[in-house]
Amino acid sequence: MPKLPPFALMKERPPRRTKPLHLIVFLLFFGLPLFLIHLPFLSLPYFWDELGQFVPTALDILRSGTLVAHSAIPNVHPVAVEIYLALCYKVFGFSIPATRLAMLAVAAGGLLLTFLLAIELSQGTKGAPAFLPPVLLLISPLFFTQSMLAQLDMPAMVFTLAALWLLIKKEYKWAVAACVVLVLVKETSIVVPLVFGGVFALEKDWKRAAWFAIPAAALGAWLILLHAKTGYWLGDAEFGRYNVSYALNPARIVISLARRVFYLFIAEMRWVGTAVLIATVATCRAFHTRAWAVVAVVFVASVITVSALGGAELERYLLPVLPLFYIAVSVGLTALKKPWVIAATAAMIVGLGWCIRWNPPYPFPFENNYSMVDFINLQQAAASYAERNLQGRKIATAWPYTAGLRNPDLGYVEHGMQVVETHDLHYASVKALPAASYDTLVIYTREWDPAGSMTDNQFVRGFLGRFYEWAPDITGEQCARLGLEEKISWSLHGQTLRIYIRKP
Repeated sequence: MPKLPPFALMKERPPRRTKPLHLIVFLLFFGLPLFLIHLPFLSLPYFWDELGQFVPTALDILRSGTLVAHSAIPNVHPVAVEIYLALCYKVFGFSIPATRLAMLAVAAGGLLLTFLLAIELSQGTKGAPAFLPPVLLLISPLFFTQSMLAQLDMPAMVFTLAALWLLIKKEYKWAVAACVVLVLVKETSIVVPLVFGGVFALEKDWKRAAWFAIPAAALGAWLILLHAKTGYWLGDAEFGRYNVSYALNPARIVISLARRVFYLFIAEMRWVGTAVLIATVATCRAFHTRAWAVVAVVFVASVITVSALGGAELERYLLPVLPLFYIAVSVGLTALKKPWVIAATAAMIVGLGWCIRWNPPYPFPFENNYSMVDFINLQQAAASYAERNLQGRKIATAWPYTAGLRNPDLGYVEHGMQVVETHDLHYASVKALPAASYDTLVIYTREWDPAGSMTDNQFVRGFLGRFYEWAPDITGEQCARLGLEEKISWSLHGQTLRIYIRKP
């Protein structure tokens, strides 16, 4: 095994120039397919946090010029993405297709930056390994869904890649600028400029280390504005409790970190890539550079940060580091013999493509693959029925579907309906609603949890109840106890939505 030099002394090869031909090939083979793949979904109504947070905030910016949301509960997330959407709406008009195309344009930039960063990180290898990472990213289930959603993690991925690429290209001032945008996209991305500043501090380049304090100052300015408008540094007391104090329980951090490791290194056939890295990382000289050391620290620091913060523990938080894994695998493949390269590449491509439509036998958020489309289609069908048949009724259901039924801007109804909101669909939560406040209840599958999964185990249920406030959703029998009877239901690929009406 070759002996690695100290971190600060790792040799840095001169950066390659990106040939125009590379960009033309990228546009033909990556940018165009991204838009073609998503053509059927350009009018798909908004999903989850799009409904409850990001699109309403963008509309607040567009219509009233306020940076702190008033149509949604304000929180610590900065509003760079919402400002971008508001500008798009100003130019092209507000519509769901405009939102989808705006986010796909950003995602296309992410594919390009994956390609460009792979070129820099694969110096000294044979073949053309830079072409594989954007292919793997393009067919990844998580990127498939997130590339069209108005959420924060895909833009955070783009600017993380941009910052790394600019740093490696020695465009340090532009790297600082990319980091400023990055932290104004998502606050937890502050770890990236902190790592960069730490690298220069270790190398005793204090001037450049100080430059990377500028993104922290930009984030601090946002927090000061948020506190001035809301009285809370995180925008909302409940948001702070759920995403910080609740998330920082040691048991939850350990489980969250294990879940992160499983998703990145095992799930969706990525275990094949992990095997490649185990076999090659020690002997492949391309990995023994300053650039790869920085990438590795950014990768680890980002994973730890999103494991410690964020009560929902969503896989989309890992999107900024997913391309880094694919780039590492592609570089590792250059150290293997051709038959192994072909087998490993084919296995990952087929596995990732299969997982776009295949649901695993354990719980996962619908936004991780095509199940998100099924989820939206069910809610759209129910909203259409409710608008035709339940006008004048008071409908109780869980956030964020309440936003979809209340706000015609979000793609579900043409006229807003009367809604009563509950945070979840547990029996205790529904029972706590005053009976006089609603006469219709809509319950829907909120997370993939098939029969026979781990939540059927009593020990697991007890653990989840203790550390995650988990409880099963309300059943038909429990609805009957509350004086409700089923009116109509829809089912699609394992998901169900039911409407209950209060008995006369």
